[in-house]
Amino acid sequence: MSRWICLVASFTLMVSSSLQAAESDAKSGEWRQWRGPGRENKATDTGLLKSWEAAPPKLLWTTDGLGEGYASVSIAGGRIYTTGNTSDGQAVVALDADGGKVLWIKSLTEEPPKHGHEGSRCTPTVDGDRLYVITSNGILACLKSKDGEVVWQKDFKKDFDGKMMSGWGFSESPLIDGDWVLCTPGGQDSMIVALNKLTGEEVWRSSVPELGNKGKDGAGYSSIVISNASGVKQYVQLVGRGLIGVRASDGKFLWGYNLIANPTANIPTPIVDGDYVFTSTGYGDGGTALVKVVREGDGFKAEEVYYHGAKTLQNHHGGMVLHDGHVYFGSKHNNGFPVCVDFDSGKIVWGGDTRGPGSGSAAIVFADGNVIFRYQSGEVALIEATPEDYKLKGVFKPEFVSKNPCWAQPVVAGGKLYLRDQDKLMCYDLAE
Repeated sequence: MSRWICLVASFTLMVSSSLQAAESDAKSGEWRQWRGPGRENKATDTGLLKSWEAAPPKLLWTTDGLGEGYASVSIAGGRIYTTGNTSDGQAVVALDADGGKVLWIKSLTEEPPKHGHEGSRCTPTVDGDRLYVITSNGILACLKSKDGEVVWQKDFKKDFDGKMMSGWGFSESPLIDGDWVLCTPGGQDSMIVALNKLTGEEVWRSSVPELGNKGKDGAGYSSIVISNASGVKQYVQLVGRGLIGVRASDGKFLWGYNLIANPTANIPTPIVDGDYVFTSTGYGDGGTALVKVVREGDGFKAEEVYYHGAKTLQNHHGGMVLHDGHVYFGSKHNNGFPVCVDFDSGKIVWGGDTRGPGSGSAAIVFADGNVIFRYQSGEVALIEATPEDYKLKGVFKPEFVSKNPCWAQPVVAGGKLYLRDQDKLMCYDLAE
C-alpha cells in the first residue's frame, strides 16, 4: 500500500511539474520541443507581420553546419538545437541563437544510419540543462545542453526489441513529462516506454494488443501527446496499427483505433482536445478522423465521431493545428492543399481541393492569427486562420532551397521564423 501511495504522490508531482514547464514555455516564447509549448504547434508570439504582400519578412541571417536531415529546431536559453548527419555519424548540433554560430556537435552513431531518405528526423527536447534525442536508427540519448556530453543512452532494438512499421528510420521526438521521458520503440511488448529522465532507468513499458488488420506492426513516424480524456491521464500516439492511448501512471493499454492506419507510414502527430482526438494519415489507405475516448465498463474505447476517407481528406505529413474550433493543414497525399475543417463535425469549411502557392506536402505552424505553410518545394506562405474563407496574405521563396524536399517543420519564437533546409538554417524577422 505504501508503494502505491508513493507512486500516486510521484505521479501527482509529475503532472504539476509538466504543467509548470508548459506555462514557462509559453511565457518565455521559447520552443523547447517538437511542435512547441504543449505540442500544439502554436507560437505564443504576438505583434507579428499581418501580411507579407507588400514585402516578405526580412532575412536576418543564414548559417550552415547542421548536417543533412529533416529535423526541425528547438530553442531555449539563447541556443538552438537540432540533429543532422555528418561525416562522423548522426549528431546533435547546438548553435548560438544570435547569429547561428555552431557551438558544439556531438555524434551519437559511428556512421550515418542507412534507410530511405537518409538524414536525421528528431527535433531535440530541451529540459533544463539536458537534451533528449532519438537517432533514426533508434538510439535514445540524454545529453548535457551545455556541451553535448552524453549522460545516458538506450538502444530501441537491443533494449526494447524495437521495430518500425517501414523503412524510413525512427522519426520520433521524445516527450518529457515531469520526471519521465516517453518514447515509442515499437516493440510488441514495449510499444511505448517510460524512463527516468535523469538515469534512463525503466519505469514501465506498454504492451499493445492486436488493433485490427489495417497498417503494420511497429512504431509509426509520430510523437506522443498527453490527454486527460474521461478524467484519466494518458499518452496518445499514432503507431503502425493506428491510434492508441495508454494510461500514464503505468502504461496500461486503454484503447485503440485501427481504421486510420495505412500500411506505409502513419506520420502526423495527433491533436488532443478534451475527450477528443483528431487524427489523420496519408497514402491511399489513410484518411482523417475524430474519436471520443469514453469509458466502457471497466475499460475505455475510441468512439468514432466521423471519418473521411483518403480521397476526401488526409494529411500526408507536415502537421495540423487546432485554432478556435477549426483544424488547419495541407490536405491530400504528397500535396499541401490548404484546408479548414470544423473540429466538431468534420465539415470541410473551405479548401482541400485547390493547390496553394507551392507544391508537395506543407509543413505548418500557427502564429498570431495566421498559419505559415512551408511547402516541400520551398515556398513559404502566410494564410489567415479563419473559417470565413481562404485568405492568402503573402508568399516568398527563402534565400536557400536545396534539391531535397523542404520537410523540416518551420518554427516561430521570439518574433523570428526559423527555416531549416538540410545543412542550412535561415532566420527571418516577423516583427510587425
